[in-house]
Amino acid sequence: MTESALQLESTRDSVHPNGHPTLAAQHVSDNFLKRFLQCPLNCCSPALISYISWVLTILLFWGLLYCLLQKDAIPGGPAFNICLLILVAQIFGKAIEYLNLPSLLGMLIAGIFMKNVGLFSVDGAYEDIVIHLREIALSCILIKAGLGLDAAALLKLSFVVLRLALLPCLAESTGAAIASHFILGFPWLWGLLLGFILSAVSPAVVVPTLLELKENGYGNDKSISTLVIAASSVDDIAAISMFGVLLGCLFSEGDLTSKIVQGPLELLIGVVWGLVMGLALACFPHREDKYVVSKRSILLGGVCTLAVLGSQVIDKAGAGPLGCVITAFMAGVCWKMQGWSNDYNPVADVFAFTWKMLEITLFGLIGTEIDLWVMDIKIIFAGVIVLLVGLSFRIVACCIALIGANLTLKEVLFVNLAWLPKATVQAALAPVALNLVKNSNMEGTPDYSYASSILTIAVLSILITAPLGAIGITYGGTRLLHKSQPNYRG
Repeated sequence: MTESALQLESTRDSVHPNGHPTLAAQHVSDNFLKRFLQCPLNCCSPALISYISWVLTILLFWGLLYCLLQKDAIPGGPAFNICLLILVAQIFGKAIEYLNLPSLLGMLIAGIFMKNVGLFSVDGAYEDIVIHLREIALSCILIKAGLGLDAAALLKLSFVVLRLALLPCLAESTGAAIASHFILGFPWLWGLLLGFILSAVSPAVVVPTLLELKENGYGNDKSISTLVIAASSVDDIAAISMFGVLLGCLFSEGDLTSKIVQGPLELLIGVVWGLVMGLALACFPHREDKYVVSKRSILLGGVCTLAVLGSQVIDKAGAGPLGCVITAFMAGVCWKMQGWSNDYNPVADVFAFTWKMLEITLFGLIGTEIDLWVMDIKIIFAGVIVLLVGLSFRIVACCIALIGANLTLKEVLFVNLAWLPKATVQAALAPVALNLVKNSNMEGTPDYSYASSILTIAVLSILITAPLGAIGITYGGTRLLHKSQPNYRG
């Protein structure tokens, strides 16, 4: 039989006498459609699909803004500039990941780049929107910090962990305060405020890299990853708490006595707010509610954002961050008592995803505050010196804190490397003082200069320590820590 005859016979077999396709032909069509629909998953990497999804989400958001705001959302408008910043920050963040550096570094660079090439500018009401976006991001990272605290582990903390959490934090803040006072002429309160901003380590940089080392078996024989991660949480809470106290002292009205009282008063307000709201969130909604996860997430986010924003409205700005952390911590403890656990906390997963979106906005917007054309080069050099002095104090204190911890010299060196990175807390706290100064119409005053310098030095600390810390943990861990049986459970 010829080839043309075979083709004709095949065609006859695939068609019913009434002209409809047979089951075999329909099966071929269905397989083609299935292969077509599965092609993006088979031909492209999940990372690329995720990246395209982010881009499409941002473009969709811009389209909605254009429908609502029209001229403000056209190219060059303030709403368009914010969307463009988020898009560029996402691109820079993904690009920097290929260098095995934290994506937040790329986001920060994107903000600096867009500001200094004239692609980002906002005015009028959009300046307030930018401030509120940063404050919402601050609320989110504080919620994550509170939910991440393990009450049982905190009760069992050894003395070495407490030393590792508190001594380097206090030492670095003291060193930075002394350096800023004598080099930059900061008043002592402003110097201490800068010091406690700089003294917090970055969970976004430290935790993922340490967990990867732990899974590969490095340092498991002495639980070094667990030690540093546990201490980092306490370190951050101590820095945030002292930041709130100092902020209250700086921006309170009245004589010296009232300013001295203001800090502890705001500390008390934050603690009371956190305890009361945390207990309330244990009761509402009911734990058997069908939508308990969604409702708990919305209520926790609302209560904590209210604490951060509302504390500024009543001139008790220092109470907000602490109240936010304690609310999340107390709620998390109560939810665990109701049946959830460290391994199962869907509300924490909600805020982990929310932070993934907000960190792009936060770090991008922080970068836009850095105007290289008007920045005094002396501030940059002085800021680097202040940072190095603070880190020197931290390293000495860290070595002292680890005395008696049964660690080798190499392991002590690794802990110091892991204790370097600055990022999330600095990005969240650094603009707060500047926002308060702007809201008080104090531009042109010494306080404005101090607040602006604090923001600049905080950005420098991220640019310098985040990559150094990430590289130090990743490459130093495999060379300085003993490798034992890998911990695949993490």
